[in-house]
Amino acid sequence: MAHQAGGQRPAPRPVPEGLEAQAYLQDYATLLEAVSFPSFVVDHSWDVVLANSAYRTLFRGVGPHPTAMPGDNFLRFVLFHPDAATVLGEHEPSWCLPMLAHFKAAWERSVHDHGLQAIRRDIAQDPLMEAAFRQGLPHWIRAVGENAGEPDGAVRPLLHPDPRWGATECRIVVETPGALQAFGYARLTLVLRDSRRAAAAPRRARAAASHLTVVPAPEA
Repeated sequence: MAHQAGGQRPAPRPVPEGLEAQAYLQDYATLLEAVSFPSFVVDHSWDVVLANSAYRTLFRGVGPHPTAMPGDNFLRFVLFHPDAATVLGEHEPSWCLPMLAHFKAAWERSVHDHGLQAIRRDIAQDPLMEAAFRQGLPHWIRAVGENAGEPDGAVRPLLHPDPRWGATECRIVVETPGALQAFGYARLTLVLRDSRRAAAAPRRARAAASHLTVVPAPEA
C-alpha cells in the first residue's frame, strides 16, 4: 500500500522544559540504547521522541519520505510510507488497520489536538485511505472487536533486514514509567520472537498494493 501524506508534517513537539526533565530524558535514552530489541518513545500523536539503535536498524532500508519517516512519526510511517510493507509484515491487516483504529479512538477523544488534526487531514487527502477510515475500518472493528487496535500485547509479523531474524514476529510491549506518563509519552518495545516460534507460515516482503483491500479498487 503506497500512500502519500498530503501536507507538511507539523514541527516536532518541544521536549519538556526544565533541566531535570531534560536530564531524565537523556538518561532514559541511555537506558533505551541498552535494550537489544527495537524500542522507542512516542507522544500521544505518535511523534517519535526517543529511539534506540535497534529501532533504527529495523528501518534502515526504507527510503526517504517528506512526512512519514519512522524516526519522525510511527503512525505516519505505518499509514503513508510506501516502504512500510517491506518491514511490517501483513501490513494492512496487522499494522495499518490496527493503527487506524488506535488513531480513530485518540482523535475522537482529542479532536482539537493539532497533531492529530494534521494526521486526520492527510488521511482525508488520500481518497483510498479516507475510504478505509470511513468504510473499511468500522467493518473491520465489528469483525475483530473494539480492542483490536490496542498495541500492548499484540503479536505482529515483521520482516527484519538482519537475516538472523528475517521473516519473524514481534510482540508489542507498552510499558511507561510515571515520569514519561507525566510528559504525555509512552514507550513501546518490539520484542522479536525466534522465527521457529512463529506459528504462521513464512512470510515474505511483497510489493505495496495499489489500493487498500478493505475497500473496492477504483474503477479504471
